Amino acid sequence: MLAYVCLGTKDLARATAYYDALLAPMGGKMLMDFGRGRAWGTAPDQPMLSLIQPFDGQPAHPGNGMMTALLCSSQAQVDSQYKLALELGGTDEGPAGARGEGFYAGYFRDPDGNKLCFCAFG
Repeated sequence: MLAYVCLGTKDLARATAYYDALLAPMGGKMLMDFGRGRAWGTAPDQPMLSLIQPFDGQPAHPGNGMMTALLCSSQAQVDSQYKLALELGGTDEGPAGARGEGFYAGYFRDPDGNKLCFCAFG
């Protein structure tokens, strides 16, 4: 049901480098380059994550209450992706760990302040 999520960025070159490195271990690669934005995914017909400079020319800023969750295949992958997010310049929003029965997640903000989560079920 989900086609893509679009997050704002103030620095497209920095965001591109961050997400190229962050999503590669999960099989993610840049699938679209449309000038003021980029989109990553595993295939064009699968959900994608997009980073874009706002169309209205105003500064990008994170939405209050918004978060994007990226599905991992295991708790170990959540741990490694969460660690990588911080090593690449992200900031901690809640360390990887159990968040109730059958849900494991690690929360972080990217260099633009967008809140994301790596999670696994089961």
